[in-house]
Amino acid sequence: MEQTEQPTNNTRKRVLTVIAVLVIGSAIYFGFKKVTYAMANEDTENSQLECNIYPIAPRVGGFVDEIRVVENQHVKKGDTLVVLDYRDLKLRVQQAEIALANAEANLEVVKSNVGTANATAGAGDANIAAFESNVAVADVRVWKANVEFDRISKLVALKAATQQQLDNVKAEKESAEKQLAATKMQLNAAKDQAGASRSSAGSAGKQVRLAEISIEQRRSEVDFAKLNLSYATVTSPCDGFISKKNLQVGQLVNPGSALFSIVDDSKLWITANFKETQLSDIKPGQAVEVKVDAFPGKTFEGTIESIQAATGSKFALLPADNATGNFVKVVQRIPVRIALNDDKNDEFQLRAGMNVEVAVRVK
Repeated sequence: MEQTEQPTNNTRKRVLTVIAVLVIGSAIYFGFKKVTYAMANEDTENSQLECNIYPIAPRVGGFVDEIRVVENQHVKKGDTLVVLDYRDLKLRVQQAEIALANAEANLEVVKSNVGTANATAGAGDANIAAFESNVAVADVRVWKANVEFDRISKLVALKAATQQQLDNVKAEKESAEKQLAATKMQLNAAKDQAGASRSSAGSAGKQVRLAEISIEQRRSEVDFAKLNLSYATVTSPCDGFISKKNLQVGQLVNPGSALFSIVDDSKLWITANFKETQLSDIKPGQAVEVKVDAFPGKTFEGTIESIQAATGSKFALLPADNATGNFVKVVQRIPVRIALNDDKNDEFQLRAGMNVEVAVRVK
């Protein structure tokens, strides 16, 4: 009996020894593998898939007339999403076009006034020339009358001419002088009138410029009204999926109010929050191994694009102020942007917000 128990105990000891050796060997192997991996890689589970999410908001207010999309529908860039009631906007376009036509007609009237003013100014210049000729004629007549008066006066003194002859030439002399004075007054009046006509022509020219500026203003109002009319049709800014739709036909919306969002599916990336102690060897351009929790066993490839210039806590609503109170050192995390190289693989439905694990090969 004792001989039977002896071999059994020995066998048990040998089995336990083998098991212990295997456990210790496995621990050493996996420990060595873990240490080797940790020396060559930096990894984190604090990371998520990201994408651009565009809020869809109208640029003009109005009542919703038509909704052409449903929740989670895929749309293309430029597709019509929502149509607002645009009847009032169309009337504003018509009003602006009528105002433009009125301004253009006013310009034609002002141009005709300029032509009339220029013609009047030309006639005034002609009158000045005519009165200047009359002044010259009257001046010659005065000169001739003065000469004749002097000659007759001398003859009367010599008793060679009669007093009647002297009275006649004197009357002619006075008449010529008065005629000269009257002609000069007419010339000055013509000059004043011509100056007023030229001033009126200049003013009419300025009115033309003002009318042209008015037309430019009316044209801008037409363009603005048409632009607002185009805003009544809300289109998609990108390819993506409709999300968080909260809109009904007949609803009154205001400019800038969010109608729903479009999740852009053209590009995905990863935001990985590494500890500050992990960043010494992480550089842009390094290859990244990505594992998505939703698809166990599948490994995606990525590349580091950039490293944020500040820690995540610096962008918090109430950032910590280490200069006040008691200080407790907390390891900070810095977001790292990672481009996902095969994000458009249709076999795997990757969505923004999914949790992922990333490993950066640093050596």
